[in-house]
Amino acid sequence: MDSNGATQRARRILEALRQVVLGQEDATRDCLVALLARGHVLLEGVPGTAKTLLVRTLARALNVSYGRIQFTPDLMPSDITGISVLTTGHEFVFRPGPVFHDLILADEVNRAPAKTQAALLEAMQERTVTVDGQSHGLSRTFMVFATQNPIEFEGTYPLPEAELDRFMLKVTLGYPAEHVEHGILGKYMEGFEADIPDTYGISPVVDAEDLEALRANVRGVRVEPQVTKYIVDIVRATRETPSLTLGASPRGGIALLKAARAQALLEGRDFVIPDDVKLLALAVLRHRVTLAPELELEGVTSDQALGSILEQIEVPTT
Repeated sequence: MDSNGATQRARRILEALRQVVLGQEDATRDCLVALLARGHVLLEGVPGTAKTLLVRTLARALNVSYGRIQFTPDLMPSDITGISVLTTGHEFVFRPGPVFHDLILADEVNRAPAKTQAALLEAMQERTVTVDGQSHGLSRTFMVFATQNPIEFEGTYPLPEAELDRFMLKVTLGYPAEHVEHGILGKYMEGFEADIPDTYGISPVVDAEDLEALRANVRGVRVEPQVTKYIVDIVRATRETPSLTLGASPRGGIALLKAARAQALLEGRDFVIPDDVKLLALAVLRHRVTLAPELELEGVTSDQALGSILEQIEVPTT
């Protein structure tokens, strides 16, 4: 697929998302970037801000399977991965769990204990699931969207750093503007229902094969040495600043590189510019760093600390 054709197809996916999910322009763009870059997404927002709707719309636009897993304190790892069942022929047959879909919505992922959350780690990193010593491959389209509520902590478990680091982006969804809320109510007056995909008014834009072609185009986007140095400078600065007690890992730099390539494709370029990196730096790094306790008590956020770092690093000229 040529670069112009790839950009047009990617933009059609974005248009389909924004036709259904109103007022979340940054979130829809970031989720598409992660999709094109083969990453996973942690969605954070208060209830009712279209987190589930975004994932269901994306699955419909791609014409791929969608699976939802409700994380609860009593959820077991086998409830995610699947189990081996003894048949009448006295043989064990693997029965796949809900993780064997293309797009997975791990709803309220922080409500399950670490043991259950760990069931996602192999799937997210290796795109395989091991049950009873047997490995089972997941689809090429496989992608996890995990949600969490930023204000409700009762009955929740903090996500382990190893799990957080496997999410390419942490995307935040806030309340829409007033005119957008009028538009949302208008859609429901016209018959839209979030739980009935047939009312979304969109058709599949691409399929799984087209998506793989788009990802191949992303991997072909050029990144000049001065841009890779800019990425390294940003990541290393998170480990050296006093405002953060934990900086980003090398995986954070890889994620920023991949995301910047996907953003360049969306913009119709076959090369990355520093603005692509700067645009996505917060989404890629905000969940990989830990704010110093004294700053957290003062109300400083990780986004503000990262923004300060970005302002201090020299932007290369291309």
